[in-house]
Amino acid sequence: MLKTKLYDTHVSLGAKMVSFGGFLMPVHYEGVTKEHLAVRNSVGVFDVSHMGEFFVEGPSAISLLQHICSNDISKLTPGKAQYNYLPNTKGGVVDDLIVYQLTEDRYLLVVNASNIEKDWNWINEQNKVHNAKLTNASHEYSLLAVQGPKAIEAMQSLTTVELNQLPFYSHQTGIFAAVDDVLIATTGYTGSGGLEIYVPNTEVKKVWNAIFKAGKDYEIKPIGLAARDTLRLEMGYCLYGNEINENQSPIEAGLGWVTRPSTDFIHAEVLGKQKSEGTSNSLVGFKLQERGIPRTDLKLFDLDGNMIGRVTSGTQAPSLNIGIGLGYVPKKFSVVGTEIQLQVRNKMLSAKIISLPFYKA
Repeated sequence: MLKTKLYDTHVSLGAKMVSFGGFLMPVHYEGVTKEHLAVRNSVGVFDVSHMGEFFVEGPSAISLLQHICSNDISKLTPGKAQYNYLPNTKGGVVDDLIVYQLTEDRYLLVVNASNIEKDWNWINEQNKVHNAKLTNASHEYSLLAVQGPKAIEAMQSLTTVELNQLPFYSHQTGIFAAVDDVLIATTGYTGSGGLEIYVPNTEVKKVWNAIFKAGKDYEIKPIGLAARDTLRLEMGYCLYGNEINENQSPIEAGLGWVTRPSTDFIHAEVLGKQKSEGTSNSLVGFKLQERGIPRTDLKLFDLDGNMIGRVTSGTQAPSLNIGIGLGYVPKKFSVVGTEIQLQVRNKMLSAKIISLPFYKA
C-alpha cells in the first residue's frame, strides 16, 4: 500500500487512515460534519497527493489531446485549465480529468488515483499515431487542495501571485511558501472556491506547515476524504466509479457540456448523436422528503412501486441537514419536482427530483 509524503503528519493529527486508490489516505480527523462545514464557511486543506500527474509535450501534444479528450483543447491558452473526460470506444468513460495548459505545447493532465495505470496505458496506446512526449510524474508531485471561501485570503501571504486576480479554472506558476516553481490553480472539487497547489514531493511538508501557519487566524483545518465526498455530492459532481465508468454514457451523466464532437475525438459520432437527440436515462439529483439517508445501490421506485433506478451516490448533506442522492432514472422521471420513492430496508421513503446543485452558496 502506497503512502503520501504526509502520511506521518496525518497520523500525528489523529486521522483515521483507510485504503483508497492504492494509497493509505486520511478519511477524517475530527469528523465529517465539522470538516465539511469548515470548508463551506472558512478554509480547509486536503492532501490529495494520490492523484496522478501526466505531462504531454511537443508539437503533436494538441493533436493527441484533441483525439483523446471530450472537450475542445484548442480553447485553452497558457494559464487556463479545462475539465474533460477520456471517452472509450464503447460509449463509456476511461476517466475524468483536468487539463492544464502550461505553455504553447506543454500540458499537465491530472487523473484519478485509482486509474493512473489504466489511464497511462490508454494514453500511450492512442499516442502511437501522434508521437507526443509523455511523462508520468505521479510519484514526483504532491497535491494540496486549500478550499473554502477564505482560502485565497488566507494563502495570499505565502505568494507574490495575486491570487484574487486569478479567474476560476486558471493557474500560475510561482513562489509559494518560499518554494520555487509551484503551480497554483483555482480549481477544486468542493464548490466553495479555493486553490489547488502542485508541489514537488521534497517540499510538501514545508508547504503544508506554512499553509497551516498562514491559515491559523482563519481556523484552518485538515480535511479528510469523507468530507471531500460530501462536499462534491452537495454540488452534484460526478465521481468516477459511481456516476461515471467504462460502461456509462457521459451524456446520460450530464457531461454534454464538456462534450465537443466537432473535435472528432474517440467515439465522437455516437456521443454527438446522444447529445443532440437525447438519451433514454438521465442522472438526477433527489432529496428525501422525510428522515433517512440514501446509500449507494439502494433502489429507486416510482409512486406505483415500480423500480426505476438505483442510487449512485448518497449522504446526509451537512450543509442542508437532509438526505440527498444521485441516480439514473428514465427520462420521464427526471423532471424537477417529480416525486419518487427510495427503499431503505423494508420501508419506502418519499423523495423529490430537484435541480442541481443541491447546495447553492
